[in-house]
Amino acid sequence: MKSLLLLALTVTMITFTGLYGQPAVISKHLKFRVQTDVAHQELNTKFCWFHPRVAAIPGYGQNGMPAVIMTIQKHLVVSDFYSGLYYMRTNDLGKTWTGPVEIPELAWQYEADGTTVSVADVTPGWHKSTGKLIAIGIKVRYSKEGKQLLNKPRSHDAAYAVFDPETNKWSHWKMVANVPDPESKFYLVNPGCVQWLVRPDGKILLPVYFSGPDLGESSVTVFECSFNGTTLTYLRHGDEMTVKGGRGLGEPSLAIYNNKYYLTLRNDFRGYVTSSGDCLHWSPIKEWTFDDGSELGSYNTQTHWLTHSNGLFLTYTRRGANNDHIARNRAPLFIAEVDSEKLNVIRSTEQILMPERGVMLGNFGAAPITENESWITDAEFIVGDKPHPKGADGTIWTARVIWSKRNKLLSRN
Repeated sequence: MKSLLLLALTVTMITFTGLYGQPAVISKHLKFRVQTDVAHQELNTKFCWFHPRVAAIPGYGQNGMPAVIMTIQKHLVVSDFYSGLYYMRTNDLGKTWTGPVEIPELAWQYEADGTTVSVADVTPGWHKSTGKLIAIGIKVRYSKEGKQLLNKPRSHDAAYAVFDPETNKWSHWKMVANVPDPESKFYLVNPGCVQWLVRPDGKILLPVYFSGPDLGESSVTVFECSFNGTTLTYLRHGDEMTVKGGRGLGEPSLAIYNNKYYLTLRNDFRGYVTSSGDCLHWSPIKEWTFDDGSELGSYNTQTHWLTHSNGLFLTYTRRGANNDHIARNRAPLFIAEVDSEKLNVIRSTEQILMPERGVMLGNFGAAPITENESWITDAEFIVGDKPHPKGADGTIWTARVIWSKRNKLLSRN
């Protein structure tokens, strides 16, 4: 693992003052510090690494620590054109990594006419009751030129694969069973770039965005699914939510805090948020704002949660950070605490997680790792053999949020 070179004082500075010399964050309930490290660095003229997301497997690392699996794939220059799945692994909490290693079972597949089938936008997660890691994403069909094909029902579908840490083996991709209405409501089903939850009874709460054959504005809902160790099966879903304009709602991420559920939602023009007591019935969605009433400024990209037993936090990119030269203002990456009652972002707690180095950051992930650390992972969007003049060099970042108090939520997993 290589430390963040452009911040020569990373460990010392971040421990006491935060990234770029900001004061250590004091939330309403706890302090945290950020340490940003390099998991992998690679420049290539044919691809860049994309979608890095992690999940911890309790007890499978060194000395009783968790092993951490990072799923990742190649962005193949054409917009939203992705390779099969690769993964990286650390057994020492990120000091050293293996990979990226291609997963043969999860490589490209082909339809009879030569159409390429891949799975993208993958998020892994641990399923305690079966002792398996599940990677969930979107099945995508591509032409030979890398263009997405949407001319058949379930051209986008809810796909998953299972990793068994006992055998170190991955299963082949399967589609979530029993999802209704493939010709109408659920013509396209997208659990892509989402955060999903496992209930205490082992059932999975899977946010999805979906659309009918008219390919109009997408809606969001949460699937309740069963999982028996091999098969993920749809059981029911709750409210269906959308907005007019900007392709509707997409990339929903789900969190639970103080026995209440929260969804953060993507739209082309602004981000939205809503809450629920049962994950079926949701309050009217509202625009993400800061606690002073001003807009958050996150748009046309994803946002994700970090939860701690003492606080709820949002990770995001936004306008207004001297970053108008970055596509969609997608760098730097921020974290801030959320007022869980008013559903706004507490501006005074905002801190940079990953720097802006001349290029946008890609689709990222956020996950708990230990009772003391949560990680945010992302990669720089740069294709070529030379670094950007501002420093981007194809780094895959791991930003550790190191909590001052033990995260008691992890003791329940």
